[in-house]
Amino acid sequence: MKVSFAGLVTGTLAVLLVLGLLRFKPWNKTAPLNVRDVVHDGPNTLATRELTVGYLPVTCHLTCPVTDFASKTTKSNTNFNSRVFTDFPTVVSALEAKQVQATFMIVPLAMKLREQGVPVKICYLGHRDGSEIIVAKKSNIRSMGDLKGKTVAIPSLFSNQNFVFHKLMADYGLKEEDIRFVVLPPPDMPTSLASGAIDGYFVGEPFCAKAELDGYGRVLYYARDIWPNFISCALVVHEDLINDKPDVVRDLVRGIAQSGAWAEKNRSEAANLVAPYFRQDQKVLEYVLTSEPRRVSYVQLTPSEQDFKLIQDMGIGLGLLKKRVPLNELIDDRFIPQDIEPANIQVKR
Repeated sequence: MKVSFAGLVTGTLAVLLVLGLLRFKPWNKTAPLNVRDVVHDGPNTLATRELTVGYLPVTCHLTCPVTDFASKTTKSNTNFNSRVFTDFPTVVSALEAKQVQATFMIVPLAMKLREQGVPVKICYLGHRDGSEIIVAKKSNIRSMGDLKGKTVAIPSLFSNQNFVFHKLMADYGLKEEDIRFVVLPPPDMPTSLASGAIDGYFVGEPFCAKAELDGYGRVLYYARDIWPNFISCALVVHEDLINDKPDVVRDLVRGIAQSGAWAEKNRSEAANLVAPYFRQDQKVLEYVLTSEPRRVSYVQLTPSEQDFKLIQDMGIGLGLLKKRVPLNELIDDRFIPQDIEPANIQVKR
């Protein structure tokens, strides 16, 4: 099943015309222009080094800002400054230019970069599950078949959301031309659905919960029901950093692992902690993390060759991945601690 790039471009341009107004609001002269990347400085004065780590404001990347916070309030030797992005093309540009040398990224995109010769490796996962297909609440869409002829947004062609969506299409006997895809930054998807620019979207939380809580969207499918233990994103690290500063990478992976263990058991506190980083309503994040624990999980995050082989198979089947990169060239699990204890984090409410 091949992806129609012409249809994708046409649909994207149409939606972007609407988004140009909805997102940037030229009539609103009071909108903030800039926000600091460093949200939390913390009291840690023992750290002798620091590293900037990229992420998007999705719960798939939640352990990034949690690690930022934890590194500055404990006796870590490294302070991690999390840098927020709104879309994956910008993340790729920053990684290729080494403006960031570690970032959370959708797994198929990391595979594509490696295929193209960019020296990156996946050192850990970001989550399990945590994505949904959302449609308008008042629409008549009740199954995948009802999406025929509709416009659906995805975060990237090189996303597991795109891959899994096409698997579901095949299960329902839908062809590529039956659905028009557009690529949108995740923060733009709820607004686009509310305006009628798109009919649905498939993305990580909390942009699904936002449409639900605001009353104009509902869940059509949970990713976990299509692909149990679904993964979207992973911690991707430039090989230069791995080779030059392996202790920093080890510190980072340990921090991400411990942050995930903490977030799994302290969901409400995690929502409170990351809200300033995500620049989002804490109530939406708390809904995602506490309303249904199975909605997103932060355990079992060691990269699995079985999972990655399945992703490669899907990508090659869609024509987006051109060759099978040996998984031992893509995955570096040397830095994962054997014993993962929850991070020692105290959040003031």
